[in-house]
Amino acid sequence: MMTDLGFDPVLLASFVAVAQARSFTAAGRRLGLRQSTISQHVRRLEDAAARRLFVRDTHSVVLTPDGEAMLGFAQGILEAQARARRHFAGSELRGRVRFGAAEDFVATRLPEVLREFIRSHPAVDLELTVGLSGALLERLEAGRLDLVLAKRRPGDARGRLVRRERLVWVGLAGALPDLQQPLPLILYPAPSITRGVALEALERAGRAWRIVCTSRSHQGLLAAALAGLGCTLLAESAVPDGLAVLPAAAQLPPLGSIEFVVAGAAGARRTRGGAPAAELAGAILDNFHRLRT
Repeated sequence: MMTDLGFDPVLLASFVAVAQARSFTAAGRRLGLRQSTISQHVRRLEDAAARRLFVRDTHSVVLTPDGEAMLGFAQGILEAQARARRHFAGSELRGRVRFGAAEDFVATRLPEVLREFIRSHPAVDLELTVGLSGALLERLEAGRLDLVLAKRRPGDARGRLVRRERLVWVGLAGALPDLQQPLPLILYPAPSITRGVALEALERAGRAWRIVCTSRSHQGLLAAALAGLGCTLLAESAVPDGLAVLPAAAQLPPLGSIEFVVAGAAGARRTRGGAPAAELAGAILDNFHRLRT
C-alpha cells in the first residue's frame, strides 16, 4: 500500500516489531494485535515495496538485505512521526534520568534500546551507570539512581519482576572439576548477588572451594571460564558457545533461580507525559525480549 505520503506507518510499526522480536507471534503480543493481522501488515508492506523483507520458516524469521534496509527507513519514519507528535502536542519529555544497568546486560541489545530512547527523547539527559546488581540497588535506595535494571534473589520485593530464570553451574565444555580438590570458582566481587548464591550453596553442601578469578566484568568472567580456570554460574539462557552446563557428575549443589527486575520509584509503569525515568522504564519493559543475557 503506497500513498503520496509514503509507506503506511501502521504497516511499518508491525514490520519493526517483527524485525526486533524475530517472531510474528511476539510482535502481535507487543502491539496487542493478532498474529494474522501482523502477517497481513507485513505482506502489504512487501507488496508496497515490491521486495521480500523476511525469510520465514517454521523455526526462524530473518531479515533479507532489503528487509535490513527497510528497517532503517522504517525506524527513521516512525521516530520522525513521534517527534512531530510531541512537538505539536507541546509535551516533549525533558529532564534527567540516572539509570543503572547490571553488568550482565552490557553485552545484550540494551545499548540499542537506549539509543532508540535517546533518539525519541532528545531533551532527556541520560546518565548511565554500569555495575553489579547489589551495588546498583544500594545506590537506588540511597537516592543516587532513579532507575535500575538488575538481578535480585527470589523473595526480594524490590522492583518489578520481568523474568525469572534457573541459575546453572557452567564451565569449559567437556571439562569436569576434580572432585578431590576444592572447586575453582570464577565470581564477581561482593556485593554480587550471584556470588552470594554460589558461596551459600557450597557451604550448605559442605563442598570446599577456592576463588581463582574475580572480575567486575561479565566478559571477564566468561574469558576466565573459557580459559579453563574454573567454573562460574549463569542464568540458563546466558550460557555462551564454548561453555556448558556442568552435569550431575560434577556433584554441585542446586542454585535455584534468579530474577530480573526494573526497579525505581518511577519504574513500575509508564504514564502519559510522565517523568523521564518512568518513560525509560516503559521502553525497557516493552523491549525486554531483546535483552536476553
